[in-house]
Amino acid sequence: MSGKDEQPRSTIFDIDKTNNFPDWFGEICRVAELADIRYGVKGFTPFPPWSLMTMDNMFDILEEVLQRKDHLPMLFPTVIPESNLTKEAQHVEGFVPQVFWIQDTGEGGKLEERLALRPTSETAIYPMYSLWVRSWRDLPMKRYQRCSVFRSEIKSTRPFLRGREFLWIESHNVFATHDEVKAQVQEDLETTKEVVTDNFGIPVMVFRRTQWDKFPGGLNTYAADTLMPDGKVLQLPSTHDLGDNFARAFDVKFLNENNETVYAWQTCYGPAISRIFGAMISVHGDNKGLRLPFKIAPYQVVVIPIYKGKDAEMVLEYGKNILKNLRKAGFRVYIDNSDNTPGWKYNFWEMKGVPIRVEIGPRDIRDNKAVLFRRDTMKRESIDVKDLKREITNLGKEIDANLLAEAESKFVDLIIDADSIGTIEDALDKGKIARIPFCTTEMEGKPCADEIKDRTGGETRGTRIDIDEKPKGVCTVCGKPATEIVYIARSY
Repeated sequence: MSGKDEQPRSTIFDIDKTNNFPDWFGEICRVAELADIRYGVKGFTPFPPWSLMTMDNMFDILEEVLQRKDHLPMLFPTVIPESNLTKEAQHVEGFVPQVFWIQDTGEGGKLEERLALRPTSETAIYPMYSLWVRSWRDLPMKRYQRCSVFRSEIKSTRPFLRGREFLWIESHNVFATHDEVKAQVQEDLETTKEVVTDNFGIPVMVFRRTQWDKFPGGLNTYAADTLMPDGKVLQLPSTHDLGDNFARAFDVKFLNENNETVYAWQTCYGPAISRIFGAMISVHGDNKGLRLPFKIAPYQVVVIPIYKGKDAEMVLEYGKNILKNLRKAGFRVYIDNSDNTPGWKYNFWEMKGVPIRVEIGPRDIRDNKAVLFRRDTMKRESIDVKDLKREITNLGKEIDANLLAEAESKFVDLIIDADSIGTIEDALDKGKIARIPFCTTEMEGKPCADEIKDRTGGETRGTRIDIDEKPKGVCTVCGKPATEIVYIARSY
């Protein structure tokens, strides 16, 4: 017998993701054991093995790309002295309201200086860069760290999407010229596409943020947004042109080739893997649970032996040989030899999002075959065991390509041109993104953005940098001549 025979199927997960995304997300985090919100501290969430193993694979891919592009790893302490945090005025104004502070020690002791749990690490790293960067020969300096950061979000928290502690990589780079900074920003955007889209299957749109929504203390921020199932957008990696602002605040100077002491130019880049994970499960999941890309699934293949009574030993041995051979071929494989029924196992591993299932029974052994099931399309086929390695390799590529194609299809007809507050609101109510002519993305345009947000709940995401758009007419809000085309969306 094989998985083609009818099996009793118990429902482990069945929630309409499209029409009930909040419940879908909360329940899949619980049932698939991705996060446990019972820890007792708002916004701080334990990550059980299934999510952490997936995120570790995501980290590995991102770090491989960064190191291939000449970034070297480092690790800084979790705490930042208050005197460092307050050195850059705009930066401190932007981040201090979100900071967790440490001041007490032991029984009634006090630190000489308050310490901040890092909300981001510019003010921790750049004082050391002022010591490490001495000459033009030290540049470019491209470093990153993999760590947690802490921010006291006042909004309602949700695992992965909005927490008070999240896992990320932050890259901090130092250059001799501003042109090199601009090139690094472009490289960061290419890294986002390679990692987030090509490897994780999440399509994004990249915007230059407005001046009121940029990284505090920087010149410009460029951020990748993706579309969530409820029609809201979620910011994924962002990269920042810091100019020489932080170099001046933290005395990051170097001796150039003309023997002159000059300030350096800097960038930073922050892919939050835990947030990208939240987007990935949301974008790819369906009503039966997770659908994980083959490249990052903790188990790429699960082997399900199907047997009764006297066939048990034979089928299990057959399954273990398949397990051994697939692991030897480099796949992440698990064999489920539990006492649960085949139907229960099918549902369970479908809910967990394992990309490929191998079903084997006595009939398959007689024919030297196995049944391959792919989670993305819920289709199965019988193949010769000798072809398993080749078929799984090809199927893994097909699954990842299909998940990306399905996700990209959601972007078709997503953008609606709007010419009034009412048409902006109509677009957002339909889960779309509104495109409008706008007065300016400099600070003078903030009142218009505030009015849009107050009346529609939509936020001004910025201007597209991947296409050249010229505005016509006047600003949709204030009626002044438009200088930009901006995009409005509801967001997390």
